[in-house]
Parts: sequence; C-alpha cells; structure tokens
Amino acid sequence: MSGEEPPSRSYCFHELDLTPSLEQIFCNFHKDSIQRRIRHAERERLSYAIGRSLDLVDEFYRLLLVTRKRHGLLPQPYAWFKNLAECMKDNLQIRLAKKDGASFAAVLTLRHRNSLIYKYGCSDEKRHNLAGMPFLFWRLIQESKASGIDKIDFGRSDLDQESLVRFKDRFGTNKSLLNYYRYPTTMRAPARDWGVRRIRQFFSILPESVSATAGRLVYRHIG
Repeated sequence: MSGEEPPSRSYCFHELDLTPSLEQIFCNFHKDSIQRRIRHAERERLSYAIGRSLDLVDEFYRLLLVTRKRHGLLPQPYAWFKNLAECMKDNLQIRLAKKDGASFAAVLTLRHRNSLIYKYGCSDEKRHNLAGMPFLFWRLIQESKASGIDKIDFGRSDLDQESLVRFKDRFGTNKSLLNYYRYPTTMRAPARDWGVRRIRQFFSILPESVSATAGRLVYRHIG
C-alpha cells in the first residue's frame, strides 16, 4: 500500500497519561468544565457504586437505553453486556453515580495489563447539572492510578463529534489522529447515507422497550 494513499476513515484518539501525580493530573483539567464541576459534584454528596454485579449491569443498561435514544441510535443487546461482564470478570468494572439512591450516570471500563479502556458512558440528561460524568471520571482516574494503571484509553471519536472530542480534550488527554485504511485500495468506505439524520430522528422517538428489541434484532446481523 502506497504511503500516499489517503485513509478511508479518520478518528480522534485520546489517551491520558497517569504517571504524573494526582495533583498535576487534576491541574491539567479544564478549570471550568471539569475542575469546577467535580467540586460541584462533591458538594452534592453524590453516592457511588462500582463492580460488575447483575444489578449494576441492569442499572448501566437502563441508562444506556436513555442515552442511545437521545442520540438516535439503537442500543446494543443487553446480553452483550451481561456476557461481557461474565467473561471479563474483574477486568470489567461498572461505575455508577447516584443521587438520593437513583443512578443517573455510568461508565464501563475494561482493563488490559497496565492500561484501562473507557468503553461506554451513559447518563440521564435531566440530571446533567449534577456533573455525574466528571465525577465518575475523577474517581476512575484516582482508583486507576492507585491500582498501578499507567494510562487510560479514552477511545476514538468521529471527527464530527465535536462535543465529545472537546469533552475528552478537557481532561488533559493526549490527542492524536487515528487513520484506518482499506485493502485493496480500490475499496472505499461507504458514503454516509443522506438519510442518517432522519433515521436517528426515528430511533429517538421509539419507546425504550421497542428500541431494545430492535437493537437485539439488528446487532446480531452486524459483523
């Protein structure tokens, strides 16, 4: 493959180095969007749960349904997360932020050796004012560093997901361009359907129970 061949798709990739001190890591956070909101979450006295029990999977999936509906996307099947928790054992962790006993934000991570991968995040937008996601990421960072993790993989983001890219930027992460190439070079990535926006609008109005069923049927056919 020629070095001049353009990539078929490109993404933003974010990674957080955990080798500095916690104080330095916190200082590198965006002062208003992250530092201030973490302090706000602490003043709200949010409660916190971590593990991979079936109850935590259930709560995570409930929030995933809400989030995927908000974004106009079908959810992955519940069985995927249940099986993932069973297979990955302690290398998988779900973290929940709660207020008055009700879960409103969650993250799911996977560990591989000395790296942690942020895989899924979801939340109830009605309670975004409580800063559950910055709170959970700060807990994640503190606990990861204490357990010997060297870096957190924040994952890839589409280049047009500006708000997601900006959110990851604000944790002081290292950002790079992740290029994907197809072989043979005559194959190109399929163009985005002009109707994607309408499809997402349709998914966003589906009841969550219908959306979950549709996701279970569709994802079994996705390679």
